[in-house]
Amino acid sequence: MAFVVEHQKRNGWSWPEKPSGPPTRAGRVAGIVMSTMFLIYLVNPVHQVFDAPYPAAARVLVVVIVAVYVCIYVSVYMAFALRRTWFTRRVRVIGVAAMFACGITLAAVLGPDDLMFLTYAISAALMQLPPMVGLLLGLATTTTLLVGTTIAEGAPDWNAASILVVLTIAMFGTRQVIMANAELRAARDEIATLAVAEERARMARDLHDVLGHSLTTITVKAGLARRILESSGDDERAIAELRDVETLSRTALGEVRSTVSGYRKASLAAELVGARVALQAAEIVADLPHAVDNVPAELQEPFAYVLREGVTNVIRHSGAHRCEVRLGESWIEIRDDGTPVDSSGSGHGLSGLRERLAKVGGSISAGPAPAGGFVVRASVPVAVTA
Repeated sequence: MAFVVEHQKRNGWSWPEKPSGPPTRAGRVAGIVMSTMFLIYLVNPVHQVFDAPYPAAARVLVVVIVAVYVCIYVSVYMAFALRRTWFTRRVRVIGVAAMFACGITLAAVLGPDDLMFLTYAISAALMQLPPMVGLLLGLATTTTLLVGTTIAEGAPDWNAASILVVLTIAMFGTRQVIMANAELRAARDEIATLAVAEERARMARDLHDVLGHSLTTITVKAGLARRILESSGDDERAIAELRDVETLSRTALGEVRSTVSGYRKASLAAELVGARVALQAAEIVADLPHAVDNVPAELQEPFAYVLREGVTNVIRHSGAHRCEVRLGESWIEIRDDGTPVDSSGSGHGLSGLRERLAKVGGSISAGPAPAGGFVVRASVPVAVTA
């Protein structure tokens, strides 16, 4: 989400920032090719100064200027495409200004037609400065070329100007495509990271819901079997409780496997049956609904998790003697008469329930009841269920 907001704030006047992640193989190849393939045209100023009767000082100056021009140009493209280094804004401005100085010097020595070689400087500006700045520099250079050739030669050089305009627009479009592809890769990587985090959260939430309730019931039933054996020696009843422990263990194992594979779906009706058994084993009077037909199908699964977590907390923490569960078309409420516990923390259970209910537009509240005890209530707005 942070990436989307940052991307929306960018415009043609935004400075290009360092792309995240290493360059792809295609990016490295493109960087090397694009930084070298067009340098062949910079042979023309050197050939021009040696082909005409220019003084030795002018020839040396042109060779040095072309060498500096090439070095800065290659550095800019390598930094942009290969992401080996990334310049500060001041260094970028200085580098682009130096390239423009080189191009203008060539034009001053060889003639205004050679302003066409400022294409390399414009390309660097489009890569390292805000794109609109590079575009305006390209248009300004074209205008200067037309004015300069008109003054020097008596007529504007439309051929050179058209080449300069076309190359400027092409480089502007190429730069936008490159940046868009980089942002798409960054967005794809962020989506993948979020998907992994969401899957981990689902696993943690589901395992907490499954194991918390199942292990609580198993513990209660095992303790009940122990007390039976210690107090009355009723072997048949103790064996029945231990059979229930075995069944619950097998059920919990199957639910864990289903959770890991992502196929587990909670059933509200089944959770009511399990809640009744668990409360009876904990010697808590259970006042539960006998049917769930009035609850819409899309709410039965999140309400099943609320019921499971609420009953588990009643057995674990409340010390209650009675637990009531009430169901409506868009709400569920679990109430007990035990000692209220502190609900100010954000435990895994409540936070997991909030996430589940948020997916259906619902909310959950938990706290002491006015008449004593503790109450957990989850509800979904009627408009959402409709």
